[in-house]
Amino acid sequence: MKHIKEFPFHKARRITAEELKSHRKAIESLEGRKRPVRVGRPPKALDEKYIPISVRLHPVALAWLKRQAKKQSVPYQTIINQILLQQAA
Repeated sequence: MKHIKEFPFHKARRITAEELKSHRKAIESLEGRKRPVRVGRPPKALDEKYIPISVRLHPVALAWLKRQAKKQSVPYQTIINQILLQQAA
């Protein structure tokens, strides 16, 4: 299979939680050791979470934001957030 497009992923069967659990146990017994527990990113505090919103901006303002973002090599949403945080402080 040279390309992913060749495999019909939309027809593939999903593995159930029970199957996953039994497969993990089988791997652990074959290796003779427990698999390490994956620790993900720690949860953010409520005041640190970003809230998705939708905002309409004037095209001139958006063009300026995008130019500033390109100069700083960051997404333009970051520039908006920085400006709002400066004003809120």
